[in-house]
Amino acid sequence: MEERFIAQLIHCFFIAFGVIVGGAIIGSIGAFATGDAPFTQMNRIADRLRIWAIVAAIGGTFDAIANFEKGILDGSTYDLFKQIMLILTAMGGVKAGIIIISWLIQEDIG
Repeated sequence: MEERFIAQLIHCFFIAFGVIVGGAIIGSIGAFATGDAPFTQMNRIADRLRIWAIVAAIGGTFDAIANFEKGILDGSTYDLFKQIMLILTAMGGVKAGIIIISWLIQEDIG
């Protein structure tokens, strides 16, 4: 694997991580302002942001679909492998963010 791809994997992980952690914390401020329980809302927001964090980390769904198409139809397995690795890395970032949030609020996030 090339060095640029490794950097892209690291960026993908931390973008997904940041979307989960940042979205849950900032969203809980809104819950606090409206009189709801901030930790409970943090739990709900982190759960709802899972797929959006992955989509944001891989750069949108259309690029991912185009890369899958190139990998399957053109026989470019390296592009397919790279896209799968990006998605798995983003899922790892989401899981790490959810673990941090669940540790912070001391609740289990489904």
